[in-house]
Formats: sequence, structure tokens, C-alpha cells
Amino acid sequence: MLRPRIIPCLLIQDGGLVKTQQFKNPKYVGDPVNAVKIFNEKLADEIMVIDIDATSKRQEPDFKKIRDIAAECRMPLTYGGGVRTLCHARRIIDLGVEKVALSAAALENPELIREIATALGSQSVVVILDIKKTRLINKSYNIFIHNGKRAVKGDLFTMISRLQAAGIGELVVNFIDHDGMMQGYDVAFAANVASHVQVPVTFLGGAGKLDDIRELIGKCGIVGAGAGSLFVFKGRYRAVLINYPDFETKERLIAEIR
Repeated sequence: MLRPRIIPCLLIQDGGLVKTQQFKNPKYVGDPVNAVKIFNEKLADEIMVIDIDATSKRQEPDFKKIRDIAAECRMPLTYGGGVRTLCHARRIIDLGVEKVALSAAALENPELIREIATALGSQSVVVILDIKKTRLINKSYNIFIHNGKRAVKGDLFTMISRLQAAGIGELVVNFIDHDGMMQGYDVAFAANVASHVQVPVTFLGGAGKLDDIRELIGKCGIVGAGAGSLFVFKGRYRAVLINYPDFETKERLIAEIR
């Protein structure tokens, strides 16, 4: 039976764990391998690790770091950053990662999705769409790549349809304007997206408290609730503290939604 998932999203820059606000001002918050160990102990549903510079700097995935993280991880692991070829994806999966996340490479070359899905299975292919609200009157969202610096032409929902047709196994939608702000998801728009998606979907950007996750899942149904700041900071002064709801709290939250 499918269940909602509560997913820590860890950002890596220069080998360290960082947290951003609206994709800017990365703050160092620790070692990603140590963070994974803590999330193991806290029985996180799954975890997502993204190298935020690899693609924009045209770097290959850091296979050593991926191996170190995968060796410690006791939960389903998604890795993204610098993945541009089937060879990259195959090597990452061989290191023990369950899912490979694509962004710019998939949007610039949708055939890569088909290649990886055919070779490794659709369940191994995740596409991340980083979206930002436009200044237009209708306040629609545009897709951006390369850490939010380059806009992608085309309608968001048309792109989602193309990605599903190409064979993605999962979609992640990341709200750039909400990133690190800890003021809640754009739940109304997330629900609209969820209604257009036939594969599992995860939303990122904005979670500041468990009630934000409760609202997202309550309005969108069985989706992934991804969060970064919520699980690496604690309190109004954003002290660095890796945290995650304990089993009883998580089960109670899901039960309340149902």
C-alpha cells in the first residue's frame, strides 16, 4: 500500500552539507555522511542528496562521495548532480543508490530519460523541476535550471506530460521562492500539479514545521513531503541540529490526515 513519504533533502557543495535560501547564500551545516547516519537512526522514510554545483560547473558526479554516502545509508537513496549520461547513472546505481535524479540534462535531452529507463528501469529515474513564480498577472510558474539561473522555455504542465511520456519513475517539484524560507509550501499549486501527475511526486521548498507537511499531504494526497531546513535547523535562530519526527509522531501525523 502506498503511503505518504517524509523525505530529508541534503544539499552538497564542495563535499560539505549546505543549506540555501531561494537557491542563494549556501550555509555550511556539516558532513553529509554523518547526517545520513543520524537519519538512519531516526528511521527516515528515504533521503535525497543533491550536489548543487556539479551540473552548473559541468562536473562529473563525485563517485567517491556517493559511495561513502551509499555505504552508510540504510534507507532508499536518491542522488542527483552532474548526471549527464547512462554511464553516470549506471555507475551510481551500482554504488548502491536506488534512484538517480536528473534536471538540466533531462530537460535538454529527454532521450536520456528513455535510455536510463530502458537500461535500469523507470523506477530508477527521477526528474527534478526547479520552478519559480513569474511576475505575470496570472502568477504562473516557470522552470529553471543551473541553480535557478537559466529559464526553460515552455509550459510547466506540458513539460510534465513530456517527462512522463519519456518514462520517468518519479517527479520532484522544487519551489525556488520557498526554498529555505520555512514559511510553508505553495499547497494550492502543489495540489494542481499532483492532479496532473501519474507517477509518484515529491514537493520541496518551504517546510518550516510539521504542520506544513500535514497540510501538504492533507491537500495533495499520497505524495512525498521533502524538506531541508526543517531537518537541519532547530528553533528561531536556526541552530544546526539534524532532526526528524520519531516513529510515533510520524505515524500519528499520517493517521490524522487519513
